[in-house]
Amino acid sequence: MTTATPAATAVDGAAKTGRPGRRGRPATGVGRPGFAWAAPAAVFFGLFALVPLVLVVVLSFARWNGLGSPEFAGLENWSRLLDDPVMVKSLWLSLLLTVLGVVVQTPISILLGVWAAGRQRNRAVLSAVYFVPLLLSITAVSVLWRAVLDPNFGIPSQARWLFGDGNLLGTQAGALGVLVFVSTWQFTPLHTLIYQGAARAVPEVLYQAAQIDGAGRVRQFFHITLPQLRNTIVTSMILMVVGGLTTFDTILILTQGGPGTDTTNSAYYMYQKAFKSFDFGAASAIALLLVLVATLVSLILVRLTGYDRMRSTMEGV
Repeated sequence: MTTATPAATAVDGAAKTGRPGRRGRPATGVGRPGFAWAAPAAVFFGLFALVPLVLVVVLSFARWNGLGSPEFAGLENWSRLLDDPVMVKSLWLSLLLTVLGVVVQTPISILLGVWAAGRQRNRAVLSAVYFVPLLLSITAVSVLWRAVLDPNFGIPSQARWLFGDGNLLGTQAGALGVLVFVSTWQFTPLHTLIYQGAARAVPEVLYQAAQIDGAGRVRQFFHITLPQLRNTIVTSMILMVVGGLTTFDTILILTQGGPGTDTTNSAYYMYQKAFKSFDFGAASAIALLLVLVATLVSLILVRLTGYDRMRSTMEGV
């Protein structure tokens, strides 16, 4: 018959009671970090996001020209916007630019991202060159393309057989095409980078099993890669939607809302109301409307795609 030692008794007691023994170290549970860890981010978000949003909501129901004190105006700003044909047109233009951006950028980003995730020769060098536009500011890119597309000294003036009179920004179709092209040129690298990381996370065993079954690269892309990128596609599209609805810098530098009001989207119209007409009440109403539209579109996108349920794409692996 064996006799338990004091140390063994202490360990056994700790195991049964869930408390440390007399001679052992206190057990430290691993839980979620305290609120103190999130306090800096919460304060930053509150000061630079929530507070301005609350002020915009208040100003949307007031009259204010930037001087003096705001005066309560009720629903006056909202009723004027609903009756403003330029506002209605700007909202549709915002949605159109957003849809065109998603339709054009998504397939290009997926294809380039999947390619960049491979091990092709010179892939790293080509990827680095392709990501250069992502490092430039929107203003620099817009000034660059405004010079390149100048009808008198730019590329269109040297290729009139292709561009006609060369004034691409002189028609609504041409101006919208330029805006979509410039946005695609600059922001596709960002979404390509997102897809590159997601494509590299796809388990190699899936492709090996597909090769054994005789599936080629095209079938592997449509039956393995795309399903595995489902959640990434939704994330990328939400970023495109928010970015498309708030496009401002490119329009300000390239078209200034022209010709006429043919490229005046809601963000640029908000700028005109605030800093040209000094109608900060109407501008705040437009800003709040943009927030509501962007939130609504994003929620619809999340709901329709099932992204809110976040089903795993790794089942069975």
